[in-house]
Amino acid sequence: QVRLVESGGGLVQPGGSLRLSCGVSENIFNFNAVGWYRQAPGKQRELVALINVGGVTTYADSVKGRFTISRVNAENTVNLQMNSLKSEDTGVYYCYSHILRREYWGQGTLVTVSA
Repeated sequence: QVRLVESGGGLVQPGGSLRLSCGVSENIFNFNAVGWYRQAPGKQRELVALINVGGVTTYADSVKGRFTISRVNAENTVNLQMNSLKSEDTGVYYCYSHILRREYWGQGTLVTVSA
C-alpha cells in the first residue's frame, strides 16, 4: 500500500514562506508523476505543482514564480517551497502521486496565510 505523508504546514503571514515535504513509501521513480494539490475552503481541489518521472515540472498559473517543486530522490521525498504567500494560498495541501490510472493521496496539511 502506497503511503504519502505530508509535513510542514502552518500559519504564516502574507509575504512569508513555508516549505512542505511529502515522504513517499516507495521509490518515487515508480510513479508517472508526484506533486501537490490544494483545496481552499468552499472550493474544489486544484493542482498546485507536479514533477514527472523525467523531472519536468508543471505549475498552476497562480503559483508560477512563487512556488518551486523539487524531489530528493534518495529520500523519496517531494518538496514544495512556497514564497511570497498570499491569503488566497490558504487551504489544505495534499501530496499526490499516480501511476497509470492509479492515484494516491496523502492526508493533507493545512496552510493558513493570515496577518
